[in-house]
Amino acid sequence: MTTIETSRLILRPCLAEDRELFYELSSDPAVLEFFPFSRSREDADTIFAMIRNLICEPGFDFLVLVLKHSGEAIGFSGLSRVQLTPYLPRDAVEIGWRISARHWGNGYATEAGMALMRHAFTILNLEEILSVAVHDNRRALAVMHKIGMHPNPAWDFDHPQIRETHPHLKRHVVHRLSAAEWRAQQTEQAGS
Repeated sequence: MTTIETSRLILRPCLAEDRELFYELSSDPAVLEFFPFSRSREDADTIFAMIRNLICEPGFDFLVLVLKHSGEAIGFSGLSRVQLTPYLPRDAVEIGWRISARHWGNGYATEAGMALMRHAFTILNLEEILSVAVHDNRRALAVMHKIGMHPNPAWDFDHPQIRETHPHLKRHVVHRLSAAEWRAQQTEQAGS
């Protein structure tokens, strides 16, 4: 099981006690602005149980973001293999995050994203990480930029699982970062 620490966060495996946070993030209209639906309590609990029972490939855990200073769980983040062929390469690895709205604006998604990138490229030895978001989700796109990712317009696509009843959510944009680019960024930052 993966545990990662940053200056302000602990990213740890999901526990039973995180069920309430999962429901909060699955039903809060602000958090779900770019999702086509919210989840009922029953649906959220069912999905949460499936996530907790899922046997993941090492390093691909569904991690909870916990504030070091208070022990409060504030969101989820992680790496996952994306199954969106032919839109994205087979077994592409995506980084993602979802944080409680009351904790937005503090840089926690960026901090967790940077830590996961380091983990992906130094521990898991992955070659590339993707991130996918609805085309006008400015908060997600800002985090992608801050963690060093860049747009890849050739891979942008209309998400096949979004119904025509939500046309404003169909178009998804893809950002990428290769291990070589990440290492070059680290060298440049160290020299600054």
